[in-house]
Amino acid sequence: MKYENIKYLYLLPLVFIMAAAYVVFFKNRQKALTRFVQAELAESLVQSVSKAKQIIKATFAVTAILFIIFSLIQPKWGYHWEEVERKGIDIVVAVDTSRSMLADDIKPNRLEAAKREIKDLLTIIDGDRVGLVAFAGSVFIQCPLTLDYAAFNLFLDDLDTDLIPVGGTAIGEAIRKSITAFTDKSKKHKAIVLITDGEDHRGNAVDMAKAAKDEGIIIYTIGVGKKEGAYIKIRGKDNEEILLKDNEGKVIKSRLDEVTLNKIALETGGAYSPAYGTEWGLANIYKNIIARMEEKQLSSKKIKLYKNRYQIPLFVAIILITLESLFGVRVKKNKS
Repeated sequence: MKYENIKYLYLLPLVFIMAAAYVVFFKNRQKALTRFVQAELAESLVQSVSKAKQIIKATFAVTAILFIIFSLIQPKWGYHWEEVERKGIDIVVAVDTSRSMLADDIKPNRLEAAKREIKDLLTIIDGDRVGLVAFAGSVFIQCPLTLDYAAFNLFLDDLDTDLIPVGGTAIGEAIRKSITAFTDKSKKHKAIVLITDGEDHRGNAVDMAKAAKDEGIIIYTIGVGKKEGAYIKIRGKDNEEILLKDNEGKVIKSRLDEVTLNKIALETGGAYSPAYGTEWGLANIYKNIIARMEEKQLSSKKIKLYKNRYQIPLFVAIILITLESLFGVRVKKNKS
């Protein structure tokens, strides 16, 4: 036997409280009769009421409360097997981990803000497989497609700007690697969410977007950072904050190439969303677009479904309440 709402057991003390209340009521009534009614009249009143029937009537009421509580916890017994299909889509999240993601125009910095938004996305994803790709100047699959969101979160936590030693932002290579993360050969049910703050240093991003389109993959791009760009702060040798400079000693300013990101998204039938400060479109893209994509069967299994039997104790409680209301306590007098 199983129980659906075991928390309602906290109502059990009501049964003992009600039983005690009946005992106190009967004693107080007897004392009141003795104190305020003449002995001859009190004796006739007492004789006209059956103590046994009073006890039975009280038992009906107390037992009814007990069965109502038993109904609330919803006992279950008996079961049947049912096959359940798990449907969803495959989503690869490609995250830019280049040093420009350390810019703090989005607090605490762009990368940490991106990780936070991805974790929020996981809370609304239901039944979809997710994978994680990290990229800077080179690319690798951080987490293959999985239904284990806890494991995905562990890989997500490990993302930082020291993960990939090769500098730059290879958006085209990130798309190419993300394509290989999909194990299903069908040309649907697939989406790439590309999160970056920089320009494509290889210049092949749009070509790779066309390759993704040929595989039936839709790309949604998220541009992180302010339109005017931002300087990148890093830690120096003495742990002091300094501005990142190029080989010629010039201070580097990260600039967002929204034109290219729009082209990538539109090439595959996806959408581009800017991420300025707290304005992120990741959850909206999932709810309004990705979640409405055609789903595929990811897995199926048989589960044991127990039958809820709360109706039985509830029916017994109704019967007891009805009996309590109809049951009299007066003693029938024989006609002379």
